[in-house]
Amino acid sequence: MPIGPELFELGHARMTFAHEVILGGAVLGVLSVLAGVLSRRLGAPVLLVFLALGMLAGEDGPGGIPYRDFASAYLVGSVALAVILLRGGLQTTPSMLRLAGWPALALAVVGVGVTAVCVGAAVSALTGTPLMKAMLFGAAVAPTDAAAVAAVLGRARVALPEPLTAVLEVESGLNDPMSIFLTVFVIHSIVDPAPISLFSGTMLFLHEMIGGMLLGLGGGWLLALALRNLSLEVPTAMVFVLAVGLAVFGLAQVLGTSGFMAIYLLGIMIGATRLPGQQAIANFFDGVGWLAQIVLFLMLGLLVTPHDLVPFIPIGIAIALVLILVARPLATFACLLPFRFNWRESTFASWVGLRGAAPIFISFIPALADPVRDEKLFSGVFVVVVVSLVVQGWTIGAAARLLGFATAPHNAQAKAGVV
Repeated sequence: MPIGPELFELGHARMTFAHEVILGGAVLGVLSVLAGVLSRRLGAPVLLVFLALGMLAGEDGPGGIPYRDFASAYLVGSVALAVILLRGGLQTTPSMLRLAGWPALALAVVGVGVTAVCVGAAVSALTGTPLMKAMLFGAAVAPTDAAAVAAVLGRARVALPEPLTAVLEVESGLNDPMSIFLTVFVIHSIVDPAPISLFSGTMLFLHEMIGGMLLGLGGGWLLALALRNLSLEVPTAMVFVLAVGLAVFGLAQVLGTSGFMAIYLLGIMIGATRLPGQQAIANFFDGVGWLAQIVLFLMLGLLVTPHDLVPFIPIGIAIALVLILVARPLATFACLLPFRFNWRESTFASWVGLRGAAPIFISFIPALADPVRDEKLFSGVFVVVVVSLVVQGWTIGAAARLLGFATAPHNAQAKAGVV
């Protein structure tokens, strides 16, 4: 059957659109890298720059790209966060776990719960929202962000005690699963208001966390065994680790356990295993991790329509101040003081509790069901994240000096490998 001019024009238009998407995505990537270099010189949080570029590319900016598809955003965000956590796991050494395992776990579980309750109560009091619905907001903003914490610590040039550095990095990798569990738990409570017993809540928690732990540790052990025995070339091994990591993440999610916990622990297992080409694999995941961060933050910026944010700015700033000055310090001191961290270390750990992509990603889990209803949640959380990155991310060095922590040598910053 001959192709008519209309079909030819339609096919040509689709090809042109695909080429424009490739060009636009590549240009945004180049601008992100250049903006990252500029932000380093200005001392600005690089992840905030990526968000700003995404907003400029969006429908209110010069780019004019309309994007409000929460389903595709959830897919992209899931993959990007999984890759970021895999990279974080690969960089988490056994010595870090020995130094910081228990305090980091306390912050990731108890600290997230305390933060969520404090912020939820503040949202309810400030807006008149029923407490259970307000807890959605608290659960979303409770986790610190692995990418943001690693970035500011790498660039702050602060000589921190090794246990404190380990706590901050391990906590940021462990607390995403707890926050996602709380979000899903609150959604279930709202949908089915029947009282949930302590036993059923505990069993749900154990199913998600222990299931994710078992899949992550088991998958990591099998992957390490395969890498030692298959004699793969280094480039093939890189792809194999990434593919198996995402497979374990997807399997855990399908089984109703925590895929984020699973892929983080898998990364720890591989990072602790001596493998041929291990440094090359680590370098590969440094690059892939930064690509995931750029894609994730650009996408989150695209999701936001700046003029829609204006009504949420005052309340968002108020909630951010509660989070930064009340909820996070309360959770940090409660969790760290029993492990003999002094008040200066606990105060600094409190101030480094940056929010980033994870809270925004968690906030559109409810929006998958009803994007219009949950616009307030998404917009409010976005404002809180921006305030956290600006206020805390820009002042880490000053806070460290004020608390009496010395400045690290310049080569310590270079070793961090932060863009």
